[in-house]
Amino acid sequence: MSILEAILLGIIQGLTEFLPISSSGHIELGKALLGVKGADDLTFTLLVHGATVLSIFVVFWKDIKELFISFFGFKWDENNQYTAKLALSCLPILYVGLFHEDDVNAFFSGNLVLVGACLIVTGLILLLTTLERSERREVTFKDALIIGVAQVIAILPGISRSGTTISTALALGVAKDKAARFSFLMILAPILGATLLKCKDLFEAEASTAISSNFLPYLFGFIAAFVSGVLACRLMLRLVQEGKIVYFSIYCFIIGLIAMMIGWMF
Repeated sequence: MSILEAILLGIIQGLTEFLPISSSGHIELGKALLGVKGADDLTFTLLVHGATVLSIFVVFWKDIKELFISFFGFKWDENNQYTAKLALSCLPILYVGLFHEDDVNAFFSGNLVLVGACLIVTGLILLLTTLERSERREVTFKDALIIGVAQVIAILPGISRSGTTISTALALGVAKDKAARFSFLMILAPILGATLLKCKDLFEAEASTAISSNFLPYLFGFIAAFVSGVLACRLMLRLVQEGKIVYFSIYCFIIGLIAMMIGWMF
């Protein structure tokens, strides 16, 4: 992997993790076009996801700090209830990750037709945000579980995690700013958990060789993912508040059709 390829893939990860256009779908597209495979694939994926987590900590530092302090206060206050809702939302993805990992991995085989079809589905999901509801409230425990189930659907490459979870929250009647905040904070535990589980693979011979031979590309890719992630996260918060994420549906339709055509031709 060259430095330029790493930077491009890092930017793709950082932007698409938060913008409602599917990071997994765009990373699959990017890797297919750039020919990134093998140990490079695994190691780089872990690194850019780590950069994504770091960008969330930067943008939501005050929120995370407040929740963390309240957690050790051992009181069933508003903050600890919110933490419990975040934990509840992680249960569906935890179940799938622990018991259906092989089934999930089977989807990430570079099938651009599947990626394209899922991007089109993402476009349809984003259209749901145009359905306004008079009720705008905080996330409830029931909402948290439903949003967590929606996150499981976003495992498919091409289905946007942020787009699906935010759209689901809005459809349930959650306020726009609260839907975006919950969507971004709920991803922390799954990404950290998946990264820790996969880190053992980095100590295997092939992965270690990949790190040593691609140190600079990985470093630049990590930085690119972090910087673009911070920018995209802040932009997405504003777009959700302004009700403009539906415009990304057009992009998803176009890229989805292009991906399907490439997949059919090659």
